[in-house]
Amino acid sequence: MQGGEKNAQPWLGKMQQKWGLETTMQVLLVLAVFSLAGSSVVFLRKSFFHLLGYDDATPMWQKTITYILFIFPTYQGLLLFYGFLLGQFSFFWEKEKKMFRWISKKFKGEK
Repeated sequence: MQGGEKNAQPWLGKMQQKWGLETTMQVLLVLAVFSLAGSSVVFLRKSFFHLLGYDDATPMWQKTITYILFIFPTYQGLLLFYGFLLGQFSFFWEKEKKMFRWISKKFKGEK
């Protein structure tokens, strides 16, 4: 940095480097995708659990299994959907493939 200039948001540069993105704008778009997908899945979870009749009396194990089987995959799909809308599909597609390879190894008992 020249002349004592400070990067106002050094964490953006760190995220850009960690994620292998080309621009700060891409970092902001990726963060927006995570925000949109997270917000959407919270709304969908509430609606889905209400549709199933889940309430405070519903056992936690039942809610957890439902979450893993239905809500978690929905979140992954929303990441791809919003990623596509915001021009970051390839970033999220690569992350999805990496995650599925990791999960596959765990089910196969590999390290």
